[in-house]
Amino acid sequence: MSTTMPVLKEPVKKRKSSRRLLTVLFLLFIVILSVLFFNSSISKISEIKITGAVYASTGDIGQAANIKIGDSFFGTSAHAIENRIEKLSPIESVTVSKKFPGKVNIAVEEHKVVAFELSDQGEMTAILSNGAGVKAAPGESLADRPVLTGWDKDNPVLSQLTKQLSAISPSDLNDLSEIVPFPSKAYPDRIKMYTRTKFEVVTAVSVLQEKIKAINAVIETQEPGKITMLLADTYVPFDVATAENENSSEKDSTQ
Repeated sequence: MSTTMPVLKEPVKKRKSSRRLLTVLFLLFIVILSVLFFNSSISKISEIKITGAVYASTGDIGQAANIKIGDSFFGTSAHAIENRIEKLSPIESVTVSKKFPGKVNIAVEEHKVVAFELSDQGEMTAILSNGAGVKAAPGESLADRPVLTGWDKDNPVLSQLTKQLSAISPSDLNDLSEIVPFPSKAYPDRIKMYTRTKFEVVTAVSVLQEKIKAINAVIETQEPGKITMLLADTYVPFDVATAENENSSEKDSTQ
C-alpha cells in the first residue's frame, strides 16, 4: 500500500537584512555627499555686495555683519546679519538677501542728514536724524542744511532738535543757515536761528515743526527782521528793532 507524501513549500526568503543594508548604505552615501558639499567651494560665500552706504564705511558694515569671503553660505541667517548691521549709528534699516551659490547682497538705508557742524579746524561733521555725528561725505555742501553752532554733545536738546529737523520737509529748511542754543527759564529748549535771507528767528525746539510754515511765510513776504515764534508770535523789521535796541541802551546808560 503506497502513501503520498505532502509537498513541502519552500520557505519564503527574508529580505529584511538586505533592506537594512541598503538603508545603511544610502544614509552613508548621503552623509559622504553632505560632507563633500559643505567642504566644497560651492557652499562658501563667494561675493558680498554692499549698496546704499555713504557715512558707514563698507569695512564697518562688513565687520558688523561678521561674514567674509570663504565663510559658509549657510553659517548664518540673513536676519541675524541684519540685526548686527543695524547697530551701526548711521544705519536706519538694512535688507540682506542671499542668492545661491555664494552671493550675499547687503542694502542699507542710512539716517538722513539734517544739519552740519563745523569744528574750529574747519572740519565738517554731518548730523544725522538720530543725533549721530559722522564725517561729512566728500564734496558735501552746506547749501541746503543749517549749521549747528555752540552745541555740547551731551545737550539733551540737541537730540530733540535733530528729531524735529528730520520731521520737517527739506524744502522748509533750505533757508536756515545756522541754529544756536538760546535757552531761557521759561523755554529751556529755546533756540536762535539765522536764515540765508538775513532774518533772525527765536523759537523753541518743541514748537519748531509746528511753527516752521509760519516762519517761512513771514520770510517770504516781509523785509529782513527779527521773528519770534513762541507762545506769542511777533515780527519786527531790523530798522525798527535797531532803533528799539538803541533806545533801550540809552535808558540803561541813564540809570
